[in-house]
Amino acid sequence: MTYTTSRRLNFGDCDPSGIAYFPSYLHMLVGVFEEFFGTIGFAWPEMINERKLGFPTVTLDLTFKSPGLHGDMMDFTLTVVAIGNSSLDLHHAVHVGSRLLWTAKQRVVVTSHDTQKAVRWPDDLRAALEKHLEKTDAHHPAA
Repeated sequence: MTYTTSRRLNFGDCDPSGIAYFPSYLHMLVGVFEEFFGTIGFAWPEMINERKLGFPTVTLDLTFKSPGLHGDMMDFTLTVVAIGNSSLDLHHAVHVGSRLLWTAKQRVVVTSHDTQKAVRWPDDLRAALEKHLEKTDAHHPAA
């Protein structure tokens, strides 16, 4: 089960030639992740301010396939690949129409703001994430 949302590549997201400035992609990626959490019932303001949880990225592997251009409407697809005790593995694919711009493999860890250390996923949040976990079998492993 994937989550898809769209973002427009604006002037401020590009270098002077009109090609996407890659740090802008990372900023958008965080926004997509935050939006995903909201759609599964866990708004980040509540997670951060009330429950004192953080979701730092510990690994991020990006592969660029095609340049994004000023004005492109990009479709971001987020797939939950694995859920560990405190980690969450995600796969992202970003397209403009049928053109693949880039992909990313990301691992985030849930942390306590009080201790600045990884904690176990709270049961309610784990259950919501598991509903979005990509189902695979031995013949079709996750990419």
